[in-house]
Amino acid sequence: MVVDLAKCIDHSALAAATARRDIGEACRLAGEWGVASVCVMPYWVPAAAELLQGTPVKVGAAVGFPLGSVLIPSKALEARLVIERGAAEVDFVMNVGAAKSGDWGTVEKDAREVVESVRGMEEEKGAKIICKMILECCYLTDEEKRRACKVALALGVDFVKTSTGFGAGGATVEDVRLLREVVGDRMGVKAAGGIRTRDDALRMVEAGATRLGTSSTAVILAGH
Repeated sequence: MVVDLAKCIDHSALAAATARRDIGEACRLAGEWGVASVCVMPYWVPAAAELLQGTPVKVGAAVGFPLGSVLIPSKALEARLVIERGAAEVDFVMNVGAAKSGDWGTVEKDAREVVESVRGMEEEKGAKIICKMILECCYLTDEEKRRACKVALALGVDFVKTSTGFGAGGATVEDVRLLREVVGDRMGVKAAGGIRTRDDALRMVEAGATRLGTSSTAVILAGH
């Protein structure tokens, strides 16, 4: 398979104990390899934006992370605030608990308010902001995954994403295939969680992933 893996990678720096030096190293590595983005927690967005200024690497921010069960206004406001501070991509966790309760009205309202917040900031900034909805597939049935994808499609989300990497399981080839089957070519599919080698990455791309969330960027791109 001929694919520019670097352009598919969102290099993640999301660990709880991430320090400023780790953000610096993540941004240095991202620039060196020319990846799509560096994904950080909201607190680190300004630092990452400063470090990546003048490079093509985008700053991504994790919102409502990692559980997705914050109050709806809080999640929508968080999305706005990270964009104001320099994020060009937003990865938000859907309300998994609401989905497991069969409360799809809340799932949709929660996601809609985040998406509307992101689109409103696009107008203010005059620039495209990528919006990714994290499903946390390890907790969902296949039917719940399909339904979540349909919510994302209806709202005009840019990507559906398999996992936070903090749940009971990460990305699987089967989940990537399922998400791609539902969304077709209408949006991107991001695989995240447990992608540690080049072979892992290529399997996800072959299954239909167009973005990969990983902290193992150097290992993957060095071909190991």
